[in-house]
Order: sequence, then C-alpha cells, then structure tokens
Amino acid sequence: MTSEVIVDVQKNDISIALLEDKRLVEFQQEGRSEQFAVGNIYLAKVRKIMPGLNACFVNVGYERDAFLHYLDLGVRYRQFEHYLSLIKGGKRKPLPLNKVPRQPNTEKEGQIQNTVSVGQEVLVQIVKEPISTKGPRLTCEISFAGRYLVLIPFTDKVSVSTKIKSDAERARLKQLIHSIKPKGFGVIIRTVAEGRRVAELDQELRILESRWESAIANIQQADSLDKATLVYEETSRTVGLLRDLFNPSFSSIHINDKSVYEEVRDYVTLIAPEAKDIVKLYKGNVPIFDNFSVTKQIKSSLGRTVTYKHGAYMIIEHTEALHVVDINSGNRSKSVEGQEVNALDVNLGAADELARQLRLRDMGGIIVVDFIDMAQPENRQQLYERMVENMKKDRARHNILPLSKFGLMQITRQRVRPAMDVKVEEECPSCGGTGKIKSSYLFTDALEGKIRIITEDLGIKKFRLHVHPFVAAYINQGFISLRRRWQFHYSRALQIVPDQSLAFLDYKFIDHKGEEIDMQEERENQ
Repeated sequence: MTSEVIVDVQKNDISIALLEDKRLVEFQQEGRSEQFAVGNIYLAKVRKIMPGLNACFVNVGYERDAFLHYLDLGVRYRQFEHYLSLIKGGKRKPLPLNKVPRQPNTEKEGQIQNTVSVGQEVLVQIVKEPISTKGPRLTCEISFAGRYLVLIPFTDKVSVSTKIKSDAERARLKQLIHSIKPKGFGVIIRTVAEGRRVAELDQELRILESRWESAIANIQQADSLDKATLVYEETSRTVGLLRDLFNPSFSSIHINDKSVYEEVRDYVTLIAPEAKDIVKLYKGNVPIFDNFSVTKQIKSSLGRTVTYKHGAYMIIEHTEALHVVDINSGNRSKSVEGQEVNALDVNLGAADELARQLRLRDMGGIIVVDFIDMAQPENRQQLYERMVENMKKDRARHNILPLSKFGLMQITRQRVRPAMDVKVEEECPSCGGTGKIKSSYLFTDALEGKIRIITEDLGIKKFRLHVHPFVAAYINQGFISLRRRWQFHYSRALQIVPDQSLAFLDYKFIDHKGEEIDMQEERENQ
C-alpha cells in the first residue's frame, strides 16, 4: 500500500487529504485564521466551580469556558501547582524537576471545591476541540507529543505502546530511554519507535525537553492573567497530521503553497532525512485536488447517501447524541444462492466502506449501524470480525460490539474535534436557489463581457478563468474556439482552467499572483 498526502492551501482555508492506493481515506479542512487547538497549553484562571459535576470551568480564551473535571487534574496536580508557585516567584532559572520538593498525589475520590478555587491559576492542556455547544475539554496532565515519544513532566515512569509485541524490543526500548531521558520526566514510547536507533530517539527527546523549557519561560514572562496566556502552541495541522501518520509507505506529499511546503519539508528532514525528497511543491494551473482526483472523491463520499459496490448504499445521519447509519441493498440483483448470502455480501461491503467513512469524516462518540438482517449466527460473527479487522487501521481509540438481536452494531470512537460536515450539494450560482435563470446559452456572452471589463477597465492582461469542466470543454472546442477568439481580442495571456469544485454555471477569475479578481459587483449588476 502506498500513501500520498495532498495539501491544498487557499487564501481562507487549508485542506489536507490522505490517499491510500489513490483512495481518499482521511480529509481535514479548517480556516487559515483558525488554530488546531488540541495539545495547546495555557496558563489560565478558574472561572467557576461546579460541585454537582465535580468539575470547574476555566477561561482559555474561547467563547465558551473550557471544562475541567476533577479526575482530569491528574495525580501530579499538586506538584504542578507547587512548581508554578516557585517559578512565578521571580526566579530567573526554573529549578530542575528532580530538585522540586515532592508533593502528595491528588486523591482519587476528592472534591473539586476542596482542590481548586475561583480565580486560581492553573496550567491546562486542551484534549478536545469545542464541539457543538460545548467548550474545549481540558486536562492538567501535561504532555508533549513527538513522533516517537511523549514526554511527561513530574514522573519517572517509562511506558511502551502495547502494539509493540516483541518482549526483547520492549525491554530494549525501556532500557534505552531510561539511560537518556532527563531526570524528573516520564516517557511514553510510541509504536513507530520500534526498531529506531538511540540517536533518533535522543534527538527527539531533546526537542521535546526544549518545548517544556520554552513553555516555562513563557509562564515566567506572563504578567497579567485577565485573559489566558498561551504558553505552548501545538504544531500546525499539516505537521501534526504528518507526525501521527508518517510512515515508510508514503510515496509523496504534494503542497501548492511555498511557505507550507518549506515548513513540511523542514519537519520531514528532521524526522526522516532520507525521505525529504518526497515533499513536492505543486505548481500546476489545474487545482491540486482536481489534479489528484480528490475533489471527485469528496463529492461522492461525503454526502448523506454513500454508494458502494453493486448499487448498495448507506445513509448517514448526524444527531446531537449519536450518528446513525442505515445499510440498504438498493437495486442490486439478488444472489441465486438466496437472501442470506445476498445480505451477507451487502453487509460485508458496508463494513469495508463504513470503516473508511469513520476515518474520512472523523466521526466520534456513539455510532449505531443498522445492517441488513441475517438469520445465521456464523454470518453475524463474520460481519463483526470483518468490522474489527477493518478498524485496525483507525488511529482513534474505538470499541465495537457484536450485532444485537435486532441487527444493530454499536461502535464508540474517540472524538477530539467535530465530525467533518462538507456540503456536497451545490446551490445554483446563477439563480441563488430561486429556480429561474437567464438563458444558459448566453453564459459565454456574460463571461466575455467580464473579460472585457478585466482587460480594458481594470487593465489586467494576465489571468486565468476557472469554470466547470463541461463549460471549459465548450469554450475550447473547435479550431477557432471561443478561447482563441478571446485571446485574440482581449489578452493572449488568458488561460481557461477546468475546475471540478465549481458548479455548472459558476466561475472565478484568478490573476498572475494567484489572487481572485473580485467580480461580485458585476454579478449583482447583471
């Protein structure tokens, strides 16, 4: 299996697609102004105590206060609290962690009101993005994640991922980390550290330690806590995704923005110098997602109805409490071997597609799947085993229950951010949804009028016109095509670019700097 990462950087947002054997399996999209907050560490104040929930609300700068439960304080909360009081006391250099006096562990059965107070400073880390009407979820168990290791202050424990099965390798890694880790820090050894040399692990350990030192320096420089102070910011979404996903099967990483390209290339050079050449800057005129067939897969995979093999389909509904998936055989022809075999085949195909959909949409929480009823227990067991096997590729923690007597499968999946909700339906850009438009035969005449305005009134000679592929084919057809006539009359530097992300009669003009030429006023006047 080969993997590719395609990064589409636009003026207002950035989209990241992961392809496995050319098939879209993960997709993330966020605004350029938004930040990927999971992993960020804040020095903040407790806003409100909720004894009934045994929790408190902390202001970390979001519209809604973040939620911190008593159990998320962690057993080392008092140690962090004591250390904060020491480093905020005016010391130029913070004490090494192993020289800080030990404090008693937090009681497991304690009460939040007896541990923290309103207005108190706490060092917290975001573990869940704001979802729906809920604010972020916090923890006081601070950690710094790298590709191979996770560094945890105020503990000396070294743990190894349970996915590393070899006892000899587990013992080697434990012994190695114990010999190089700084005192006062614990380490979790991640699965991808298996077989790595000491130099690679030591290098990452020093980087993680420097992040802790940088966070402490930011705490010491924080003067006012009227608002939360960001003391450590997690890496960008692109780098963060690569950190968790990167493996030797990656054949290429294509990026259409030079600054993001340099950032990713620097990171890959750091973690895998031999693979730095797989990071490539895309310079084509065709949109990068269209060039790698990502746009078509997004439109066909992220709607309410998802079709898979032989005409079968599933309907995915999102509610406040859970996600509901209904499996249907559609217009597929029945198997000559009977309804039971037909149902099994449809259900097994659904299990393959559903595992992909959970990753693709990043669905979390409770997922209930209504499979087609099967009478034979061995078929039901086969379906359960197929789903378990498919979900082994999923990095998110999950739990799968066998089918109930009603044919329902219940799945829980770790949720740290809202599920992807990409609208694949297109509103007509010409009528705005009213159902009435001018004759489509006159569309090219309207485009020509806008080209005249751009070249003669605005004085722009070099630009690209992005249109739907069908419209582009019409403009380019024939020896003396519309494109040639426009180039002859207005600008020889005009290019026609087919863009799959546009609706049938939609369009946009892009100048030589890659900026969109705003023709909205002209559209309204039309």
